[in-house]
Amino acid sequence: MTTSSLPVVHVVDDDESVRRSLISLLEEVGLRVAAFPSAEAFLRELRDDSRGCILLDVRMPGMSGLQLQQVLRERGISLPTIILTGHADVPMAVSAMSGGAAGFVEKPFSPQDLLDRIHDCLAADARQAAFEGERREAAQSLTRLSGRELEVLRELVEGKPSKVIASALGISEKTVDVHRSNLMRKTGTRSVAELVRLWFLIHPLEEAKARVPPARVAE
Repeated sequence: MTTSSLPVVHVVDDDESVRRSLISLLEEVGLRVAAFPSAEAFLRELRDDSRGCILLDVRMPGMSGLQLQQVLRERGISLPTIILTGHADVPMAVSAMSGGAAGFVEKPFSPQDLLDRIHDCLAADARQAAFEGERREAAQSLTRLSGRELEVLRELVEGKPSKVIASALGISEKTVDVHRSNLMRKTGTRSVAELVRLWFLIHPLEEAKARVPPARVAE
């Protein structure tokens, strides 16, 4: 894991005293933290592959917390976000949650309650990162398959036995079994169930029967 991909708690708050307090709290428990005085400053530094979570003030000069959430959605960035809010801004915090925030904490906040929420968000982001890594590996493994192997895989995903696949593709049952063996070898899977799971990592369930990935290697 590179330094840039390590999880960071991103603090976005225009109140300098709040930023300093949060930096002290987070560093004290060994968390990496980066603090920003505005949404605009945060966006200038944010990478699309950043990991961690966001502590976000809902009301700031310039771009608000709600507007920042919208920009992040448009960029496809789904870092778990905790909204920091004063009592008067609770309705805005609720709106932020409807926009995908993981929760909100009222100022002044309980340090332990905030840390618990942060650790939950970091764990959720780690799970998401692991899933995205699985998808990348699955996509890479499919590029090693021939056009015919991809056709056989599609039929297997639909639950068809070798006899039916052979008839549909105009090949022998033995050839289907050879392709299935090659599929497992090239993808590092050990069963048809694992092949199906690999396929669904790449293709949404509702599209699985309508799509076959393009062949990258000639048959």
